Amino acid sequence: MPSPFKLDPSATAAFSAIRDSEPVVSSAEEAKAVVIGGGTGAPASIQTLLSLGASTSAVVAMADDGGSTGQLRNAAHVTPPGDVRKCLVALAADPSAPLTNAFKYRFEFANNHTLGNLMLSALENATESFPEAIRICEDLLDARGHVYPSTLDNITLCGRTLDGETIEGQALLSHAKTALNEVWIKEGPQARAYPLAIKAICEADLIVLGPGSLFTSIIPNLLVPGVLEAIESSRGKVLFVCGLADMQGETWGLSAEEHLDALIRHGMGGLIDYMLVHTPQPLKRSKVADRILDIDTPSVTPLRPPAGLLKRAAIRPVSINYESAQRIQQRGPVVIARNLADPERPTWHDPLALRAAFAEVLKKCRSQQR
Repeated sequence: MPSPFKLDPSATAAFSAIRDSEPVVSSAEEAKAVVIGGGTGAPASIQTLLSLGASTSAVVAMADDGGSTGQLRNAAHVTPPGDVRKCLVALAADPSAPLTNAFKYRFEFANNHTLGNLMLSALENATESFPEAIRICEDLLDARGHVYPSTLDNITLCGRTLDGETIEGQALLSHAKTALNEVWIKEGPQARAYPLAIKAICEADLIVLGPGSLFTSIIPNLLVPGVLEAIESSRGKVLFVCGLADMQGETWGLSAEEHLDALIRHGMGGLIDYMLVHTPQPLKRSKVADRILDIDTPSVTPLRPPAGLLKRAAIRPVSINYESAQRIQQRGPVVIARNLADPERPTWHDPLALRAAFAEVLKKCRSQQR
């Protein structure tokens, strides 16, 4: 008889190879790092930083309104638990422990809810405090760091596509048929940043954005008043981990340079110190590089993917070349270009490659504080 449970996929298993590795640079020890994001991307950065010996926390977006999280949010009026759960599992002391695995179980016979989502929601109701619910789960999983919501307020994410369509709701935005141009929090009472999230950002030696969905996991945190100001005042360096490939609509066809453009449009201009990008081959200077280096060439990628391509979960790598890398560096960030894709799963980061890149950044940011 097939099991009534389905294990929710996560980055934890893929990163088991680096879990017990020794820190590759001594400067990573005692370094404080905070990952800003959500979804399935933030756990990859969490696992990597923990493997390097860094004291790691996560600041998580609270805009999720799809799947199990959306059902609980609408029916039980709770704070979105899904992305918090994923980060808690990534921080668990023993990723193979029964309780850690149980947190990822999905009950297909019960609206596909995960046990972790139900636990967080039930504890929030019992304690009348979402931060307290998170703290209890941290204790249960013997978490090696903390997870902080970017806000405790009920927020709705809205956005506009490159062809002018306005969409309301994180789940709909994440599967837009056209790449997004901007997102914002729906008008209403102003969202307030969670104080401990601000404290974690201000005290960090390294602030990591992503990897993950640019407009629906990373940027929603930046829209909460106080978060950008905390990044600006932090002593830490900022690393943006650009996505590997597009399998959904929100960034369809956007180059690595255009990912940076989006962050700048949403307040991150002058705040990004390093940008980690994937390239299968080393970036090489073209013969006409000097002629095109200063030319702001418009994007020629289509606004919409070819008909039916999203339904087939097509993989489109995020593009970068030598000239665009030079333009990025002229705007501030140091570009670190590496082959980061897992050869077995091209939309996932290779754990060892990501670890080596993070170690390089940690070594630099510890010796060159902002």
